[in-house]
Amino acid sequence: MTRNVLLAGIVGSTAYGLAGPDSDVDRLGVFAAPTEAFHGLTPPEETKVTSKPDTTIHEAAKYARLALGGNPTVSELMWLPDDLFEVRTPLGEELIGIRSAFLSAKRVRDAYLGYATQQFRRLEARGDGSFSADTRRRTAKHARHLLRLCHQGLRLYATGELEIRLANPQRFVDFGERVASGDIELARAWMADYESRFDAARSVLPVEPDRAAVEAWLLRVRHAHLDANVRRRFLGVPVDGPA
Repeated sequence: MTRNVLLAGIVGSTAYGLAGPDSDVDRLGVFAAPTEAFHGLTPPEETKVTSKPDTTIHEAAKYARLALGGNPTVSELMWLPDDLFEVRTPLGEELIGIRSAFLSAKRVRDAYLGYATQQFRRLEARGDGSFSADTRRRTAKHARHLLRLCHQGLRLYATGELEIRLANPQRFVDFGERVASGDIELARAWMADYESRFDAARSVLPVEPDRAAVEAWLLRVRHAHLDANVRRRFLGVPVDGPA
């Protein structure tokens, strides 16, 4: 088990309300490596991935870099409904408290439309719908996530709030089934429509994220995970003396 987990919860289809009977439960988290580990020859591991359960945990600095880049998958952890969090420490609460500091208009637009375009390219590569049942299921999944990314991204861009639990999940399920039945043009039309909506929307987000706020949080993480004996040596205090 990963030590020093700061924040962790259930993400993905379960969080959105799009999970089916065969869907995996995906978990995402942030952990803090011991501060002294960054000063040796071998840097600490930045990402730990396990299966059964499917869990990805990023070290705090990597998590911050990914979130500052607008990564939708990483960012959603900070916006989960309360009941989906499984670990929530004081430093994790601080991370939730500065979640808006990671946002900027261009990066949100580029990241969400970019991820949606990746889903569309996968759909395009599959042709007219004359494929196996398994491929059809995957096609429906990619289509659902295309529409979800467009929907979430535009809402975040325009309001500064990320909707995780979708208000009308059936809309996305129906869309996925139509596209999986061979209606690739529906997906193309929705992509074009959302690009136009982004162009027309006035974003409430800043031009640049608040890197200073993110850096201050990361420094608090590093201070909190500095071994007491290392801190004493750094301050020139004898190991046996008071901290």
